[in-house]
Order: sequence, then C-alpha cells, then structure tokens
Amino acid sequence: MQGLYIDRYGGPQVVQLRTDLPRPGAAPGHVLVKVACAGINFMDVHTRQGKYALSRTYPVRLPCTLGMEGAGEVVEVGEGAGHFRPGDRVAWCIAWGSFAEYVSVPAARLAKIPDGIGYDVAAAAIFQGSTAHYLVQDIARLAPGSSCLIHAAAGSIGQLLVQLAHRCGARVLATGSSPSKCAVARRLGAEQAMGYEHFADQVLAATGGCGVDVVFDSLGKATLRESFRACRARGLVINYGNVSGSVRDLDPIELGEAGSLFLTRPRLADHMADGVTVQRRADAVFAAILDGSLQVQIEGRYRLDEVAQVHARIEAREMIGKAVVVMG
Repeated sequence: MQGLYIDRYGGPQVVQLRTDLPRPGAAPGHVLVKVACAGINFMDVHTRQGKYALSRTYPVRLPCTLGMEGAGEVVEVGEGAGHFRPGDRVAWCIAWGSFAEYVSVPAARLAKIPDGIGYDVAAAAIFQGSTAHYLVQDIARLAPGSSCLIHAAAGSIGQLLVQLAHRCGARVLATGSSPSKCAVARRLGAEQAMGYEHFADQVLAATGGCGVDVVFDSLGKATLRESFRACRARGLVINYGNVSGSVRDLDPIELGEAGSLFLTRPRLADHMADGVTVQRRADAVFAAILDGSLQVQIEGRYRLDEVAQVHARIEAREMIGKAVVVMG
C-alpha cells in the first residue's frame, strides 16, 4: 500500500513516500476506508515536527503514517463499529494514517457525508469546519449582539470562523497580515479588518474603548497579550493555536490585570467525544455548505508525492485556503 510515512521528526525531508506499507484491517470498533481525498493541515506539520510526541490528547507516536483528516468509502466494518456499512461515504478527522490508500478509522470519529457533498469538499471541511463549529457554538457561544476579534481571518479556519460568527449575528472584527488577506475577511463578513500592528488600539477604537466579547487567537506568542488588551472586562480569550510560538511565561495575575478575563486553550478532541457529536458537527457544517452560507475554499489539489512541498508553503503561511490530497 502507498502512503506517507515518518520514522523520525524533522523538516519536510523526513517524509517518506512508501509503496510497501501493509494495508490495515478493520479492528474491533474501527472501520476500514478506501481514501478518496485527504486534507492537509497545520496539524500534519506539527506531527512531523514532533509537537505531539508527548501529547495525551493526540497520542500519535513514531513511526506513523501522516494525515489526520480525510474522506472516502467504507470497505470493511470491524466488530462493534456501529451503523456503518460497506459502500457508505464517510469523512473523519483527528484519526492519523489518512495519507494512504486505506486507513482504519475509529467508528466514533466517522461522519456520513450527505448527497451533494463531494469527497474533496468533505475532506477539506470536516476538521476545520468542526473546529470552527465548536469554537463558535460551544466555547464562544456567539449570538446576535455579540462581538468578536478573529486573528488570521484569511486562514482556512479563520475564514470559517468569520462566516459562522457572522451567521450567528455577531459583530466581527478581524486581523490579517496583508491588505489582500484583510480583504478576504471583509468579503466573508468581517465589519473591519486590520493588520497586526497596534491591533488592540484599533479594536478599542472600534468598540468605544470597551473591547470585544471574545477573541479567537490562533497565533499565540506574537498576539496573545495584545489579545488580552483587545478584550472587554470579564471577556473570553480563546487560544486555539500557537503558530507563532507558545507563551511560556504567563502569570495568571495578568488575566486579572487585563479585566478579570477568562482564558481557555481548547482542543477539538475533547469536543468530538463520541460518534453522535461528530455526526452532529459534520451535519451542521455540511448543511451550511449546501445552503450556501458557508464557503470552503480549496486552494489546491495535490498528489501524495507533492505533500512535502505543501508543508513548506503552510509553514511559511503562504496558503490562505485549504489543500487536499487526491488519491489515485
């Protein structure tokens, strides 16, 4: 079986395109899927770099086949794998091994794909769509009259956050690293989009000195303390990524000084705890795509042997849409 494999951590050069990987079986509680498309994510870069080497939430260990999101057709169902049947069209995320011809996925991570959603869109949407859904609905609980600031709003998750927040009736402010990226955020529903320089001052000016109710911060070190300043008293800062590096010197008293703020660092795995929740989130994302209220931008479709070069573009933050691997 063909797949992308690593046996050590490092740069894109450690990724091996193997043609001799054993085809997995459907273990108890698992479903064997023939992969049609797989999404390429920053989590794949983090896996290759070793950032999950000690993680309990995402226990992926060396050696491993890369790829944690995809879509395809069920070919075999393991004992106790629920209501799935051969021939079902399914999508999944946070289940590693997706950059391969076949993958064995825990049944509790799978969602059925409705008619009208292609494998490429499903593979592009299931991880980041589910992430945006839980952040907006479960953590921020945005509603009409709410206000929020979304960092990296032209990124693939940022774009979905802008659209879902706007769909909730919230006032959306956004940041981007260039005028063109700010334009993307405004097109998708942001009232105002700005660069990162002095963004807290700009947010305070736009909100009459109060700050926003919620900040979605995926950057971490470069922005987190200014995010505190951009948030209203007793507001919520959601740090759901650390693209610019981890904050390692945070004293909780800073939250009090910034206005008795709430700070959370959530992970999708804790909000995809069972198959019912996985399907519910997927249904919400797919329904929004089908009714036209949620756009998923697929920036490129690639072969397995092109994934390493895509990693380099993602690390350089050159991509603003989603990339997918098309198998076959």
